Amino acid sequence: MRILVSLLALLAAAVAAPVASASQLVDRNATDVSLAVNGKGEALLTYTTHGKVEHVIAWGAIDALPPAADADQVELELDYQGGWKKHYVDDPAVRKLQVAYHSLKSSGKPYLASPVVKGLSAKATYAKNYWRTFGTSCPTYTGPALAWFTTACTAPDGSHWAVQQWQRQLPNYGVAASPRQTVWELRLSHWRGELPVLKIDMDWSWHRWDHLYGTYTYRGTPVFGFKATPTGRPLDSFGRNLYVDTFDSAYGPGWKRENSFLMHTGTGVFCYSVNPHGPHPAGNGTRYRATIEGPGVTPDVMWEGVPRGAYDAGADAVANQAIAALNDKLCKPN
Repeated sequence: MRILVSLLALLAAAVAAPVASASQLVDRNATDVSLAVNGKGEALLTYTTHGKVEHVIAWGAIDALPPAADADQVELELDYQGGWKKHYVDDPAVRKLQVAYHSLKSSGKPYLASPVVKGLSAKATYAKNYWRTFGTSCPTYTGPALAWFTTACTAPDGSHWAVQQWQRQLPNYGVAASPRQTVWELRLSHWRGELPVLKIDMDWSWHRWDHLYGTYTYRGTPVFGFKATPTGRPLDSFGRNLYVDTFDSAYGPGWKRENSFLMHTGTGVFCYSVNPHGPHPAGNGTRYRATIEGPGVTPDVMWEGVPRGAYDAGADAVANQAIAALNDKLCKPN
């Protein structure tokens, strides 16, 4: 009896525990990652990190909204307790049972065999084991190919869930990364239909340095935010940074982070010159790749390409016309 009373007291108190908010970024340095989905618009992400197996339930968002200064972008709800938060901590029916439980307890009347106590116990058992209801159900993924792919499923309603992992926080200009900067982010997406579109072309800046320029759109609408720090960190849920890597450059062999920068407000356009920056040499590489987070909860996308080679005045003139046609005041033909 005392054990049951203590358990119910613990369950009643759990409703007041603070729960951290979450976003498309689920965790870091995850291994043994698996994904399962159900017919309720939910996904179960199971993985190991810091020696512990995690069961994360996701729901509540799909695709993305177009940029709007007075709105918030869609965001997944995440339950890191495998269903306990959604089906017990945040369940209005549980709160009503808890009120009735406290009332019965203070009445002095027998209550341990009451329907209220049985109801609370059933709710707790269901919530604690909710993640188990998914089993290993991951219907074959039928969506488009994805960069940084880990796993994906196509749900019974035809929507896609996908997991991607990549190193977003690497330092610029090939600088040696700290352990915190080398983490592999575990990112979850949920969408229907087409992916965001990252278009990139290259020419030359000052007739010498590799120059990248392009656009980022989703369903034909530019992707951009409205607020950012002076260094380009988004301060709203719409802004997106492009992370550019260079291969076999002055920074060393293999892929190194060149820089990251914000899509321009109003246009979703960017332009960037791979010239020396302060004490850092020009990071001109034999290849380039660029990765960007999807708007809302759509997948992250990547572009990869090669430089144009030696300066060509004719090709540069054509590129300058294309840059001018972007109608972006921050990107000028050069």
